[in-house]
Amino acid sequence: MQPDKFYYDNKIVRNFGIATVIWGIIGMTVGLIIAIQLYAPGMNMNNQYTTYGRIRPLHTNAVIFAFVGNAIFMGVYYSLQRLLKARMYSDWLSKVHFWGWQLIIVSAVITLPLGLTTSHEYAELEWPIDIAITLIWVVFGINMFGTIIKRRERHLYVAIWFYIATFVTIAVLHIVNSVELPISTWKSYYVYAGVQDALVQWWYGHNAVAFFLTTPYLGMMYYFLPKMANRPIYSYKLSILHFWALIFIYIWAGPHHLLYTSLPDWAQSLGIAFSIMLIAPSWGGMINGLLTLRGAWDKVRDDVVLKFMVVGLTAYGMATFEGPMLSLKQVNGFAHFSDWIIAHVHVGALGWNGFLTFAILYWVIPRIYKTELFSKKLSAFHFWIGTLGILFYAIPMYWAGFTQSLMLKEFTPEGMLKYPNFLETTLQILPMHMMRSAGGAMYLLGVIVMAYNLARTMLQGSLVANEAAQAMPLAPANTIIKEGTWHRALERKPIQMMIIALLVILVGTFVELMPTLTIKSNIPTIASVKPYTPLELQGRDIYMREGCVNCHSQTVRPFRSETERYGEYSKAGEFVYDHPFLWGSKRTGPDLAREGQKYGNAWHYNHLMDPRLMSPGSIMPNYDWLISQKLDTTTTAAKINAMRTLGVPYTIGYENLANKDLDKQAKEISENLAKDHIKVKSNKEIIAIIAYLQRLGMDIKANKSGNK
Repeated sequence: MQPDKFYYDNKIVRNFGIATVIWGIIGMTVGLIIAIQLYAPGMNMNNQYTTYGRIRPLHTNAVIFAFVGNAIFMGVYYSLQRLLKARMYSDWLSKVHFWGWQLIIVSAVITLPLGLTTSHEYAELEWPIDIAITLIWVVFGINMFGTIIKRRERHLYVAIWFYIATFVTIAVLHIVNSVELPISTWKSYYVYAGVQDALVQWWYGHNAVAFFLTTPYLGMMYYFLPKMANRPIYSYKLSILHFWALIFIYIWAGPHHLLYTSLPDWAQSLGIAFSIMLIAPSWGGMINGLLTLRGAWDKVRDDVVLKFMVVGLTAYGMATFEGPMLSLKQVNGFAHFSDWIIAHVHVGALGWNGFLTFAILYWVIPRIYKTELFSKKLSAFHFWIGTLGILFYAIPMYWAGFTQSLMLKEFTPEGMLKYPNFLETTLQILPMHMMRSAGGAMYLLGVIVMAYNLARTMLQGSLVANEAAQAMPLAPANTIIKEGTWHRALERKPIQMMIIALLVILVGTFVELMPTLTIKSNIPTIASVKPYTPLELQGRDIYMREGCVNCHSQTVRPFRSETERYGEYSKAGEFVYDHPFLWGSKRTGPDLAREGQKYGNAWHYNHLMDPRLMSPGSIMPNYDWLISQKLDTTTTAAKINAMRTLGVPYTIGYENLANKDLDKQAKEISENLAKDHIKVKSNKEIIAIIAYLQRLGMDIKANKSGNK
């Protein structure tokens, strides 16, 4: 039997590699800008399209889906062809995948600064883009499984297991979390509300980290690290245990983002238990990677690519130990909503995802261009400046998190809050934020140096777009093959493996989500909680558009330090009409759950126009355009109808009267402002957002005063 001759497609690998570098620089530059905005408000540029609230999700989406996403596809397209001894199933599908993914990223770059957002963290893109993501993900899946089916290597190597699990799980996560009711081309409401929405979002949010930032990178680690070190992976048995335990356990861990909230205690406890168990499979992957290098440490010392891999794996081990520790209630109560979480996330993002990406780029690009890396000295410089950048980033953020949390929880001997003004804690940690931005700048400099180094490498070489290869054809299906263990047999059956992986991740999904989503009594209602008025509903949408949720939480935890500062702790029944929930994940500013009637309308007007007028030293951007921009009331009827469809008890026909009530409430606020010598027309956006802010927490306050 003669071997088949065929060609690997290196052009698609090159394309995704270039996109990785370009989007990496863009995403990290935006990250540096928002880091500076947190101590220099002038960097918001007094422009509604460049405020922290609007471009922070641009940074996260650019880094996660543009930089990391393109890196995943680069690594998968390179390794999959070689592991399966086959060209990708369809060059046309490869091109559709590449250009479709870039168009999705460009659409995010356009829509997020425009304020077109769903406010779900890591899933802010509106429904037309969600549909596009689904279609392109299907294209990727067809191309991947088509390649697997036409393979010339019967055995599926461990890297491919992780690619399969990534594909099916991301599909489930994206579809379930993106169930929205559109009301226009660029506006929708999530069908879930309040506690239900929070549970679905953080089931998605944590598993986006698990199955987009982790499992595909583990797959690439299993392929590229042995290749780079020219050594076999340490343990085949450990890889089996690591894979199945990881994908089963990870899917349960999302509720640890919602500890001490009004999420049912049983769901919180499940999240904690599985988060602790997650240490074992996570460290199984790290150990398997590091021990692959046993006896090769001299090579690590001399090879910058392996240095990137070792630090990346170490960062993965640190982050996956710290994550379970942060899920413990005692630790979470201290760390959550603080900069400690920012440090934790970026150790993983900069160390694990970033450094593995850099290692793969440095290894792949010279090979597909049939040349040597342009400068080993520049790559060494990149390694050291990147490592220092991570340290200068993470250490100040840990310091800031500890400092702010301690200050916010401190009481005087007389039992009073020592620092009742949240802004005092913000000002205290500004030096740490300055150091953080210096670390980010160092890391970005390293990426720019890498871009130059790789560009020169490409220029001195020549792309082998179609790399010649040959392999024996796959034996006929009826050929008797000694299967060995049951798992060895499974490794030859990609469709069965995909189905089993799907079932494994669906177990935790159904057990955790279904009771809260389907059993109405699990979310007790509160009689005094009423739907938002039309003006408040419009104001809430402006609040989401401006990204206020990126700095302000809306849930008070049952700690004395929080109830003294903000008011009564939050109940599940308060949020039954909130589509989406707006609990937030970071407190750059104080919690707003009980903000209603805390200050007068004039205070909110001046605070939005220039926050430093009311809070000297504030780092919040100006929102003075809200004073001049006219509120769009043409959408009111559609919004009322949508909310009624989702279960909010607006009466039939109210949509026809809603703008009349909106005008009445707006005029009352405008007239109230006039008493404080503030002249603003009732049809301006600032009136709507003031109405919303003044409503926050008032249903509970009204209930308490009524009981008295």
